[in-house]
Amino acid sequence: MHRPVLLVIAHGSRDPRHAATVHALVRRVRSLRPELRVETGFLDFNIPSVPGVLDSLATEGVRDVVALPLLLTRAFHAKADIPAVLADADPRLRIRQADVLGPSPLLLAALERRLYEAGLTPADKSSTGVVLASAGSSDPEAIAVIAAIAREWRHTGWCAVRPAFASASLPRTEDAVSELLALGCERVAVAPYVLAPGFLPDRIARGAARADVLADVLGPAPEVARVLLERYDAARVPVQAAVGA
Repeated sequence: MHRPVLLVIAHGSRDPRHAATVHALVRRVRSLRPELRVETGFLDFNIPSVPGVLDSLATEGVRDVVALPLLLTRAFHAKADIPAVLADADPRLRIRQADVLGPSPLLLAALERRLYEAGLTPADKSSTGVVLASAGSSDPEAIAVIAAIAREWRHTGWCAVRPAFASASLPRTEDAVSELLALGCERVAVAPYVLAPGFLPDRIARGAARADVLADVLGPAPEVARVLLERYDAARVPVQAAVGA
């Protein structure tokens, strides 16, 4: 069966932990589906660049690619940056841009995994307030998605869930922590809704100073890897249809 190459497109960062985490996630994706070829490209700061990977694939004779934005919301990068880069690719390539990762029930499961790894237990849910701390965006659609995820997550049994943003939007993590403390939650946990360490996740961590629990970033959680493959599978169908036409 024909399988398009999966190109995971990450933002990139000057922080070396970012690229290391992206590569760890891609390794997990490969381990889940060894027969699938998975490549990684970065929009900025790191190599290989997305254009460089696409040029190499075209030169090699690859014709079908699913480009998957390693993003949790549909903000500027998914709507503008990545489509522009893909539009400039070698015309011999047939490229399908997959959807961003979020929202997904699997990502909520990954958030809970990280909270339990940080010391909480399922028995703590009803007495724990959670800050869903995202990087932030100036895109209203992205902000609305984070707020909707927080509302959905609250219905799974947590004392309360509040969204927070490390940039571009309010409230900040520290303000959401204060709100949950004032609400009377027995304990407060901060769950970073980010994929990899870096400048903004560090800001989230500083804002969690008064919280009882700070979870790790989502990183290479198995649930995140499964979401990547779900998005790939959903995007590859039109590619296969085009090949068979």
